[in-house]
Amino acid sequence: MKSPPKKTNSKDSKSLSRRAAIQSVLGLAGTGLMIPLSSYAQQPDPHNLRKNEVRITKLETFLVKPRWIFLKIHTDAGVTGLGEPLLEGRALTIQTAIKEIEPYLIGKDPRQVVHHWQAIYRHAFYRGGPILTSALSGIDQALWDIKGKLLGIPVYELFGGPTRDRVRIYGRASSPEDMKKRKAEGYTVIKTGVAKKQAARMVENPAFIDYATENFAALREAGGPEMDIGIDFHGAISPQTAKVLIKALEPYQPMFIEEPCQAQNVDVLVDIARSTHLPIATGERIFTKWGFREILEKGAASVLQPDLCHAGGLTEGRLIAGMAEAYYAAIAPHNPMGPISLATGIQLAASIPNFLVQEQVSLGEGYLKEPFKLESDGTVLLPQRPGLGIELDEDALADKIGHDWTNPETYDPRDGSVVDW
Repeated sequence: MKSPPKKTNSKDSKSLSRRAAIQSVLGLAGTGLMIPLSSYAQQPDPHNLRKNEVRITKLETFLVKPRWIFLKIHTDAGVTGLGEPLLEGRALTIQTAIKEIEPYLIGKDPRQVVHHWQAIYRHAFYRGGPILTSALSGIDQALWDIKGKLLGIPVYELFGGPTRDRVRIYGRASSPEDMKKRKAEGYTVIKTGVAKKQAARMVENPAFIDYATENFAALREAGGPEMDIGIDFHGAISPQTAKVLIKALEPYQPMFIEEPCQAQNVDVLVDIARSTHLPIATGERIFTKWGFREILEKGAASVLQPDLCHAGGLTEGRLIAGMAEAYYAAIAPHNPMGPISLATGIQLAASIPNFLVQEQVSLGEGYLKEPFKLESDGTVLLPQRPGLGIELDEDALADKIGHDWTNPETYDPRDGSVVDW
């Protein structure tokens, strides 16, 4: 026989219902805590989140030294997502682009990440390009960060769980001394550039080729045969000179030749790729799956380097990786940017089978509360915290807000002509 229902004071009942409702919205039901949520430390209970209970309230961007942009997307659930929508040298342009996108996102559910990607990309009559996709990339990163935090799991778990437990990263070296330092720090992969005394001309002489090759040979000697060394031509070498230089470098077996020439003419890259057995890498200036399609179909590169701050964020990065897998091509995310970009690349690396190596220039010291740590085997461990797995150190960032960084303007001193940087 059922016990008769307990009598409750009407006033107390209303008070308890109101408090329970507030705690449910804040994700604190059952904890007895009525304290505000930070963007990371305390997350709402996913069981209490209904489809109509999470809304985007604000997009906030701020310039961060040395040349970055950080994005925060705020929600009414107290959770903030982080993104890095950088376009080098065009910080104010990207801020404006995000401001133009903001009205679409305000009031929307942040968890519909792919739907928002499609809407932002396709509702622009002129699609793609560096400005739109860079702004979209940062927004996409932040939305995935929010979704992971709301569910209490890392983003890579949303993508099917980890495919590895650590991510190999690389450092930089331009001299044997640099190489020895990087080895001592634990790096097993290094990237360098083409050593040159002056900008490369369309057709170069043996002195130019010899100088660049001897520098790489010295790095190989300092690093030893087990060190992987990629070399970045940065699109600043002409196809005519690139083919000669690649041939000279072949005995020292670079890990890859990055951007041996500008990537706009894919057929020229194809010609270079077919002229060598060394892997050709490209992708930092390629946008979306459509940009990478021709590169894969024509065999222009076997190492793809999508920049997740430019190419379309994590949503597009996963699709590019899937396309690459069908062509036995590897993914080495490009990242000369900040720690949010690095965290995004690590989430992608953790969720795809064809990952090669992750670029980085900062592990987050002075920017993150818990910077990434280089392990003795040249890797970083996968973050275990929700979303992108990072939290900004607002106190440390205080003196880094604002910059006026612009792209270098380089000219050949021999005749004053413009050269690539």
